[in-house]
Amino acid sequence: MNASWSRNAFVYLLILVAAAALFLNIYGPTEKPQTKSLSEVASLIGKGEVERIDVQEEELRVVIRGSEQPYISRKEEGIPLTRTLQGLGVEQAKLANVKINVLPPSSSGNWFALILNMLPLLLIAGLFLFLFRQSQSGNNQALSFGKSKARMFTGDRPTITFDDVAGSDEAKQELQEVVEFLKEPQKFVALGARIPKGVLLVGPPGTGKTLMAKAVSGEAGVPFFSISGSEFVEMFVGVGASRVRDLFEQARRNSPCIIFVDEIDAVGRYRGTGMGGSHDEREQTLNQILVEMDGFGTDTNVILIAATNRPDILDPALLRPGRFDRRVTMDRPDLSGRRAILDVHVKGKPLAPDVDLDLIARQTPGFVGADIENLVNESAILAARRNRRSITMADMEESIERISMGGPERRSRLMSSKEREIVAYHEAGHAIVVHLVKNADPLRKVTIVPRGTALGLTLYVPEADRMLYPRSYFIDRVACALGGRVAEELVFGDITNGASGDIKQITQIVRSMVTRYGMSDKMGPLQFGRQNENVFLGREISEQRDYSEEVAEQVDDEVRRIVHEAYERVRGLLGAHRDQLDAIAKALLERETLLVDEFVAIFDGTISPDDLPDPLAPAPA
Repeated sequence: MNASWSRNAFVYLLILVAAAALFLNIYGPTEKPQTKSLSEVASLIGKGEVERIDVQEEELRVVIRGSEQPYISRKEEGIPLTRTLQGLGVEQAKLANVKINVLPPSSSGNWFALILNMLPLLLIAGLFLFLFRQSQSGNNQALSFGKSKARMFTGDRPTITFDDVAGSDEAKQELQEVVEFLKEPQKFVALGARIPKGVLLVGPPGTGKTLMAKAVSGEAGVPFFSISGSEFVEMFVGVGASRVRDLFEQARRNSPCIIFVDEIDAVGRYRGTGMGGSHDEREQTLNQILVEMDGFGTDTNVILIAATNRPDILDPALLRPGRFDRRVTMDRPDLSGRRAILDVHVKGKPLAPDVDLDLIARQTPGFVGADIENLVNESAILAARRNRRSITMADMEESIERISMGGPERRSRLMSSKEREIVAYHEAGHAIVVHLVKNADPLRKVTIVPRGTALGLTLYVPEADRMLYPRSYFIDRVACALGGRVAEELVFGDITNGASGDIKQITQIVRSMVTRYGMSDKMGPLQFGRQNENVFLGREISEQRDYSEEVAEQVDDEVRRIVHEAYERVRGLLGAHRDQLDAIAKALLERETLLVDEFVAIFDGTISPDDLPDPLAPAPA
């Protein structure tokens, strides 16, 4: 690097000097001595105006009396000056009055003139040299275009270990064997065991797949090469395969080590899904990955770890034994996992005494590690915005609502008094049905403060994680969703579009009960239609219809029947508790938000809405 810098500095200096000389040559002083012929010099001597003549080789420097500017003249080579002047008619007496100095030959002037004349050529040569070096540098970059872009992290100072990854105990146990192999490979080789060449981490986004790969490297204390699947494929054919070869070559030189490829589905999709263009380039890259993984020997000590949330679209050749031998699923954490993740992220943050991490873990079902990290960070931001010295439980709960509902409270949204009353009865209807049914999740909070796109919110969350949901749970979920719509019709005799989200949710639940879960008495335990969906992303990609039009009509009738029965059930519940509906709506109009204890007290009649304390009143001393 120093030699290259010296060469570049020399070129730049040469160009600078040549440019300066050229500038001086062009824009420098233009006043030069006047040239006279020998006959003119002889005439001046005859008039007695010449004071001195300096002779330097063939050049004459004639100094006139009383003038500072000399004249320049040249004599004939090899002939003395006095003989030449006498030949031009200068008298001996006049010539005797002129002082003639003979100076030694000067070499510096010739060299300077030569250099001055050569500077433009040097400038042009320097420019050509500079352009040549630039083109050579660009050629080197082009030659390195096929080099791997993987970032290497040394394992001598691990920053992430298994202690920094919480909520994934099963995945840690699976990967502990990889750590032991990287630490003590001889123990496995002596018994003839073959460690998995590749480990595929699958799971929803945000579950910590990349963090787990770094933890494996930190536990083993080996180098860690990190690259994304999209960094292999370029518009030039063959670049991806070249980068794969270079990556694995670097890994072999630094073995034992770990190669981590994030989002491998970008390059590892099914082959043969397209013709030409980027498909050929991607398939060539995938083929090179397959070849390199087969090329590993038992003494290579290089393990490839890849992460994806789309394992269903990976090429089967990539998942066969001998390549990705082991698949480690990192699913959403359960209650104990969320509690452990909270402990990791609240470490070093000041928490108020009222913060209950166990309650927060219960209120965040379905949250992944990234969601919990965002939850704690949002809580800290809220506490700082409110000039608090510690994070309170109120900050935590508001952050949960922000993440769940997609935004903060929007108290600035203007609603008329009529719309505000409709929203109050709508949310009161939801809350009362949630409180009355037996199989729904318990009520936590009801509010008419707009948040995100919702004008109000009835929050009911499960007390524990569930893997199996009975039919009664879905029936009660449908009833809870219908509570707002039925309350509007019961009180105002009309309906609004405020229940559009509830209706969409109801339709999805009931149709899944009939077509997927076999929970319909009329249709029986059958599945209608094959849904192609991603397990971890939780959305349907397409549906292949495998039933007749007659069956489709029966499915529609059954969905309509279940929803109609739930509607009549909710109408009966709210009609029987009309007084409680009015009381809850009145309390919401006055206070905007009711917690579960306040809701139960008003519903049971133990307290009147007018007797509730003002939330804006100062606390008693």
